[in-house]
Amino acid sequence: MISPVMPTYARTAHAFVKGEGAWLVDETGRRHLDFGAGIAVNCLGHAHPKLVAALTEQAGQVWHTSNLYRVPNQEKLARMLSDNTFADTAFFTNSGAEAMELCIKLSRKYQSHIGHPEKIEIITFEGCFHGRTIATISAAGAPKLTDGFGPLLPGFIQVPFGDVDALRAAITDKTAAIFVEPVQGEGGIVPAPARFLTAIRALCDEAGALMVLDEIQCGVGRTGKLFAHEWSGVTPDVMGIAKGIGGGFPIGACLATERAAAGMVAGTHGSTYGGNPLGASVACAVLDEVLSDGFLDNVRRTASALNQKLGALIDAHPDTLESARGEGLMMGIKCKAPNMDIVNACYAEDLLTVPAGDNVVRILPPLNVTPEEIDLAISKIDAACTAIETA
Repeated sequence: MISPVMPTYARTAHAFVKGEGAWLVDETGRRHLDFGAGIAVNCLGHAHPKLVAALTEQAGQVWHTSNLYRVPNQEKLARMLSDNTFADTAFFTNSGAEAMELCIKLSRKYQSHIGHPEKIEIITFEGCFHGRTIATISAAGAPKLTDGFGPLLPGFIQVPFGDVDALRAAITDKTAAIFVEPVQGEGGIVPAPARFLTAIRALCDEAGALMVLDEIQCGVGRTGKLFAHEWSGVTPDVMGIAKGIGGGFPIGACLATERAAAGMVAGTHGSTYGGNPLGASVACAVLDEVLSDGFLDNVRRTASALNQKLGALIDAHPDTLESARGEGLMMGIKCKAPNMDIVNACYAEDLLTVPAGDNVVRILPPLNVTPEEIDLAISKIDAACTAIETA
């Protein structure tokens, strides 16, 4: 008999009832160190007092009015984002997949608006992940996402990640946009080299295509900059964000320049819940904290220490672990043993990590994780590897 909850997840037996900072407490009272952060969502950890205060204060006023009316908190959040990014405007969604759906629509609308309705194709990269709607799985094209869901939507071209020559060859007079994650998350924590992002920018300019970034997992301070593309110095035209921007509350956004969004006029897109007073209030509190003096500096210091300790850990377990890669506090351990064996062994040590493609274990602690918690996590991964090696 099917479960009342549709069985689309291979869930563990964990059931958490309380959280504080980098820690989760299960229904038995057992404490777990959370280095998955809800898959890079809980950027300030669990039950952060400023987020709790923002949510409860707003909940006592007004939760939802719809986008038929002005939403002052939404306007504040949009201004904060435009003041601190390349973007001139933002559309708010409930999720990252919806943000990327709008990125697709906006890319084609832009081309139609400027007189090129034939430009409908969007180039993406092997290993990418942009969500689980029909459009976003069509964009990714991976069989594990698309099997059984056909027919897929046309207009998407996939090329190897990092291959500039293949990208150049794929561009035609129908190319509307190029979508890229500055750090592939689900694909295995694979950073895009700065020169690759620079090449994409140049090719977009040459072809009259939009450069669209997916910073749903790598954005909002995760790499030590507010957004990961800042490390390369590249400026996109459009960007999808979610996950960390709500610190656990479901909210996302499509950010765009005025030029790219010129075709998005009244009636071209909408959302019932997107950017409602509750979500916008929490997201403003997240940005207040992430943009506060010294916060991102501390992320970079913590990330440097984590990277060094991961290197030593890999040296200590050469038969189990292969290498570490990533940016900031978005790290991946490329494994020699099956990555799920390591994830499960970490569970036994009360450490939560997240698997990814290419046999990788993701390390995604809260951005305000302490040095002591980093040390503890490393010791738990060390114990997990030892348990695998001596089994």
